[in-house]
Amino acid sequence: MSGEGLRGARLFAVFLCGVFAFNYPLLEIFSSERTLFGVPLLYCWIFGVWLALIVAVGRLGRQRR
Repeated sequence: MSGEGLRGARLFAVFLCGVFAFNYPLLEIFSSERTLFGVPLLYCWIFGVWLALIVAVGRLGRQRR
């Protein structure tokens, strides 16, 4: 597989991870009354995953060709 094809496959894998992370079953696990430093756990999950996806796409986009 060429460099561009491999990068595309990795970006697609990041996309699928995002789809699964924001899917109902996982969101239901974190939808509770528990908090982390006063912030509801669901909000921590959503923004944490969002940040991780941005970092992953950024790192994949900056790789040398």
